[in-house]
Amino acid sequence: MRCIPMAFIMVVTLGMTGGSKSSDPSTAVRAVLDAQVTAWNQGDIDAFMDGYNKSDSTAFVDSSGILRGWQAVLDRYHKSYPNRQAMGTLTFLDLEITVLSPTAVLVLGRWQLQRQLGTPGGVFTLVFRKFPEGWRIINDHTSLVVGVTGH
Repeated sequence: MRCIPMAFIMVVTLGMTGGSKSSDPSTAVRAVLDAQVTAWNQGDIDAFMDGYNKSDSTAFVDSSGILRGWQAVLDRYHKSYPNRQAMGTLTFLDLEITVLSPTAVLVLGRWQLQRQLGTPGGVFTLVFRKFPEGWRIINDHTSLVVGVTGH
């Protein structure tokens, strides 16, 4: 009986499972969204923005129109949420993650803020694209929906 080196077994096993990185786009995108919620709830808008593609073509759409560019989106968040009290605690609910291709994912969901200033909430549609640095939002269409509360 021949002895199979342990290194060979590890290489074959890692190759079959993908190692510690998930090759499942849904899981990877969910991890980005979870990191965004964590950053937001720690009051870190800059870390929240890590989920967006750092590009002039990144788009944010809401009732005021279309905003283009990562920096413009960052500036909007800082202006709209100048402190922890305004930010509150963010929750994403009812996420529907649809893999469109190996490099594109569509996410539908609801968002909710719990804060002393009220509990605004709404819906969103996100388009994610896979880049060498990972999955990033390239288009965010977020709407406030009056009366959206709870889980």
